[in-house]
Amino acid sequence: LALHSLLVSCCGAGTAADTDKTTRMISSQLELHRLATGRVVPVCAANRMLKQMLFRYQGHISAALVLGGVDTTGGVLCSIHPHGSTDRLPYVTMGSGSLAAMAVFERDWKPDMALEDGKKLVRDAIAAGIFNDLGSGGNVDIVVITREGVTRARPYEEANKKGQRHLSYKYKKGTSAVLSTKVVPIEVEETIVKHHRDAEAMDTA
Repeated sequence: LALHSLLVSCCGAGTAADTDKTTRMISSQLELHRLATGRVVPVCAANRMLKQMLFRYQGHISAALVLGGVDTTGGVLCSIHPHGSTDRLPYVTMGSGSLAAMAVFERDWKPDMALEDGKKLVRDAIAAGIFNDLGSGGNVDIVVITREGVTRARPYEEANKKGQRHLSYKYKKGTSAVLSTKVVPIEVEETIVKHHRDAEAMDTA
């Protein structure tokens, strides 16, 4: 969710297709809202659109989102759960590595931190998620949102680099001895089921 005219950015955990499609749809709705009103869309509008859409599908859209931005009220940071509940907090984490990341925030976060200190804190929190969870990737990506604009560092740091293989792990056929062989014939039965109803379009209103 990144619009040139809005100081708003969104990252997500869950199913990649769900998070990407959800943020793209809300991004287009926010742009239409801006064009219709001629005003800067507040972050709470993006938050409301996202949670109302997710609530409609009762958690079946696997998108756990972190929404951040700057508007007339100042800086805003929200977490949006797949079933539609939201939290507005000084720091939030989502995803399978969120517990490790939250531990770093709770230990080191302070009000009114300097920019570089804040970036280091976010880096440490993401790295904790990476090294304590197998599903949190290997790169640290950071987005800095100010009234002047949105700056993205992707990757900010490659925390978990892929190692180099020193040997070949391809073994020749026959290296492992075959002690016994058993062949079980499988009969394949094919059944075709046809549904004669019109497909309903996904409701995005």
